[in-house]
Amino acid sequence: MLDVVRLRVLLAVARRGSLTAAAKELHYSQPSVSHHLARLEAETGAKLIQRAGRGIRLTEAGRLLADRAADIVGRLDAAAEELASHVGLRSGRVRLAAFPSALGTFIPEAATRLGRAHPGLLLHLTETEPPEALKLLRAGRVDVAVMFRYDDTAPEENGIQTVHLLDDPSYLIRPGPQGERTGHSEHAEHAELAEHAEAAWIAGCDRCRLHLLDICAKAGFEPRITFTSDDIVAVQALVAAGMGITVLPGLALRAHLHPGVSATPVPGSTRHVLAAVYGDPPHPPATEALLSALRESL
Repeated sequence: MLDVVRLRVLLAVARRGSLTAAAKELHYSQPSVSHHLARLEAETGAKLIQRAGRGIRLTEAGRLLADRAADIVGRLDAAAEELASHVGLRSGRVRLAAFPSALGTFIPEAATRLGRAHPGLLLHLTETEPPEALKLLRAGRVDVAVMFRYDDTAPEENGIQTVHLLDDPSYLIRPGPQGERTGHSEHAEHAELAEHAEAAWIAGCDRCRLHLLDICAKAGFEPRITFTSDDIVAVQALVAAGMGITVLPGLALRAHLHPGVSATPVPGSTRHVLAAVYGDPPHPPATEALLSALRESL
């Protein structure tokens, strides 16, 4: 049977890329790290690391085991947290991963509500986009992942359960006076998008970029993307300076709205914001408390 301590050592080496850095992270001596790796290689019968210049790198077998070790160690840590939570919510921690505009809008309110209801419960936050958040969730490194998707018919991933939080509409962002213009029909809005077929467009993260391509395709053209950034401050500043136009979700505009841009709703263009958890209910008390705080913050 593989030793969990040695798996943790392998993970530290994979993250840090050297024995010295892994030893520092784990508060071990370097000879101790080397010993654990040697024993792990003896247990598995596989060469797990190899020299690469002054450092080391994982072999193919080492990378395979490290990937599996991340899931194993993450699940063990999550199980320990769940067991501790049964003592009550007077102590312990709950871990949340979320995308930037969620962290900049409703999540601080959720954190405040959680802290008031359970002052001894520590909330750990990680900022990341949905694909990485789901990886962290599957590996047991977070308890809740706040994510978004544009297709509300997509099936859930194996073992992942989702709770709907809100529907987030999209807006066409152009240079001009700040403010929203409403009242467009879906046909008129698509026609307006088509008027910008020759314009320079600014795209966001991978999912947002795909969404932009999709709504422009529905309007009958392929956008000429000249810049890509998931920094909503930089994107709006570029739009205000006349460097291009873009589409942004409502949460992004709640987090930051540049005075030099105009935001027009795009009918029929909505992303669905969800809280994802691993496994079937009932969830650990700390996880349920966080989910309740998220729902109440909206």
